Amino acid sequence: MIDDCVLDGLTTQAANDGVGQLVVGAIVRAGGKILLLKRPADDFMGGIYELPSGKVEGEERLDAALIREVAEETGLTVTGIVAYLGSFDYTSGSGKKSRQFNFAAQVATSAPVRLTEHDSYLWAPLHEKPPVTDAVKEIVHAYRGLYQV
Repeated sequence: MIDDCVLDGLTTQAANDGVGQLVVGAIVRAGGKILLLKRPADDFMGGIYELPSGKVEGEERLDAALIREVAEETGLTVTGIVAYLGSFDYTSGSGKKSRQFNFAAQVATSAPVRLTEHDSYLWAPLHEKPPVTDAVKEIVHAYRGLYQV
């Protein structure tokens, strides 16, 4: 798991930067593929693929939020958070300055994926360019570098 000091530092820095909403995202890998979820067409940024991700609630820690969000959105159980991969900022649908912290996560098993908030999912080959935003492409690139893919 990620050291508590790292997580606390990320949260503190976001507060110092005036970030109003914290979000966590996970790269979940099975074999040579990563899990991407497709947002509903009528949702904020509808139709795009993204990492399993979601808002940090109240005083929730980043690691707890990541475990919860992966479970809620995919039905998968996180067994380990093995690396911090970086963050990116964006403006949410409600106009809040948001920061998404991204981590490499291990899961107990990669199937079945049970969607609750997304239209569909795909296991994207890690060696190909994923159909995601430029910000998420940078996170995938950092993941590839970490694992020499």
